[in-house]
Amino acid sequence: MSTIHFIGGEKGGVGKSVLSRLLSQYYLDNSLVFQGFDADQSHSTLSRYYKDYTKPVNLDHFESMDEMMELAAENEGGVLIDLPAQSQRFLDNWIDENGFVEMCDEMGIQLAYWYAVDDGPDSASLLSGFLDKYRAKMNIIIAKNLGRGSDFSHIETMLDQYKNPCGEKCIHQFYIPALHAPTMHKIEMFGLSFWAAANLKDNREVPHLNLMERQRTKVWLNKTYQSISNILNDFAS
Repeated sequence: MSTIHFIGGEKGGVGKSVLSRLLSQYYLDNSLVFQGFDADQSHSTLSRYYKDYTKPVNLDHFESMDEMMELAAENEGGVLIDLPAQSQRFLDNWIDENGFVEMCDEMGIQLAYWYAVDDGPDSASLLSGFLDKYRAKMNIIIAKNLGRGSDFSHIETMLDQYKNPCGEKCIHQFYIPALHAPTMHKIEMFGLSFWAAANLKDNREVPHLNLMERQRTKVWLNKTYQSISNILNDFAS
C-alpha cells in the first residue's frame, strides 16, 4: 500500500521544511521507498537537500499534481509533498475538483497530512480551520515544533474540541525536539542533509560538523524518528 504524505501548515516560519527533510531522511535511513515532490517554489528546500529523490510540482497546474497521484497508484511506498505556506486554497481546489479523497479510499491509498505549528495563536487558528475541513478525510499529524516555541497551550486548548473520534481517521500529535541552535545554523549554512550532518567527517573538501555537533544531531534525529515510527506504525495497524 502506498501512502501520500502532505507536509505543510498555513503559517510561514513554523518549520515545514525541516519537517519535510526529517520525514525524507527517515525514509532513507530506514531503507523505505519514497518519492518526494517539492511544491515550495520560493525555497525549493527539499529539492536542494534531496535532489536525487525529489521532483518539482506546481500547485497551480492540475497536470503537475496529477503526476503525484499516478505515482502513488502505480507504486508501493511513500509519496512526500512539501507544501509552501498559504497553499491550502490551491490544494483544496485540486482535491475537491478531482474527488481525490474518495479516489484514494477506493484504491486503498493512505492519506496523511503532517501539519507543522509553532506556539502562537495564529497557528492554532489556522489549524482549527484545516481540521474542520479535513479531519474526517485523512490522518492528520500535528507537529509541534519546539524549535519555534515551548508553550503550545493555544494548540492544546483548541484541540480539546476535536477529541471525539471521526470514523477511521485519526489526529496524532508529536513534538519536533529543538536542536541546539548553533548546530542547526551550521547545518543550514553548510547546506547539509541531515544524514551528512550526523555522519560526514574527516573530509577537508566538504564542510562538516565537529564531533559533538554530529552527536547532538544524531540524538535529535533518533528522538524524532521514534515519534515518526510510532505514527507510521499506527497507520499500518
